Amino acid sequence: MCTVCGCGQGETKIEGGHEHAHAQGGFSYAPRHAHHHHHGAHAPGLAPARMVQIERDILAKNDAYAGANRELWRERGLFAINLVSSPGSGKTTLLVETIDRLAGRHPLAVIEGDQQTSNDAERIRATGAQAIQVNTGKGCHLNAHMVGHAFERLDLPRGGLLLIENVGNLVCPAEFDLGEAHKVVILSVTEGEDKPLKYPNMFAASDLMLLTKTDLLPHLAFDAAKCIEYARRINPKIGVMRVSAKSGEGMDGWLGWLEDGLTAVRGN
Repeated sequence: MCTVCGCGQGETKIEGGHEHAHAQGGFSYAPRHAHHHHHGAHAPGLAPARMVQIERDILAKNDAYAGANRELWRERGLFAINLVSSPGSGKTTLLVETIDRLAGRHPLAVIEGDQQTSNDAERIRATGAQAIQVNTGKGCHLNAHMVGHAFERLDLPRGGLLLIENVGNLVCPAEFDLGEAHKVVILSVTEGEDKPLKYPNMFAASDLMLLTKTDLLPHLAFDAAKCIEYARRINPKIGVMRVSAKSGEGMDGWLGWLEDGLTAVRGN
């Protein structure tokens, strides 16, 4: 619970808007989720049954907002993906390279999630793409309500690509549906190959794993084959691509995957 970790004490801010500590429809999207510490979680003054009920209520409200996002994006023929990873995986660098390579081919926009600063959104905007930053304060993930409000500030034409870069965290973002078509988990070769086993919920929730920074493999002891085997042990259906924004390895496959998604959405 947030009373344990303190993440509920922060305030969400979306660029171009006011601070969002208010409630809408009885639900504030300030990050105050139950924090999934099932293993011995505790919150002074709260019985375990009450904690479970609070968690269920919050996730149910998030799912309602996610459903509204999904319906809106479906009506507009948008392909939305949610990029999740630990900090330092190279998400923003990969996004910049992706946007550069897609330049002029498809309309796109980015929603950036971080606890503080607008550094990542500024890097995206330097490419010429639309981007809006959501700062979650002490919150450790984006939720569907804050993403919905951020989307209101974007001007993304029908048939476009919506890229959501979640807060760097391999735990909580796994639990929160944003209305996206797919979660894509990004794992760099500078991390441990056993991350899929350590954070199984994230890999179980994702449809694709991008193994990034592969240009560094000759200099590391990282066992890529073992990492992929671990990921498929958790999720046998997960797709895997090895990519490097620096060398360009795998970028054509990654862009092809995005374009296949755009084609499928536009055909519906």
